Amino acid sequence: MGRLGPTEIILILVVIVLLFGAKKLPDMARSLGKSARILKSEAKAMKSDDTQSAPADPPQPGAAQDQPPSRTIQAAPGDVTSSRPVTEPTDTTKR
Repeated sequence: MGRLGPTEIILILVVIVLLFGAKKLPDMARSLGKSARILKSEAKAMKSDDTQSAPADPPQPGAAQDQPPSRTIQAAPGDVTSSRPVTEPTDTTKR
């Protein structure tokens, strides 16, 4: 298999436009970009959670444990309209 030349690239683009239609392509590109932003923000949040989850000092026996603040997952950075609060499960059973 050789490299793709300009003729082959144009032919592929024409086939894509014929398959999906010119009106559908901008919507598909927009949703693909939104998905990429969500994935990027979630990966960044997971990395920051990993660095913050390692405690510097072990917990003291008998000390009151504070509830962590509730997190909010956003669809895109700065997108407040689609954010929703996340309730994390708490294990209250005695073992």
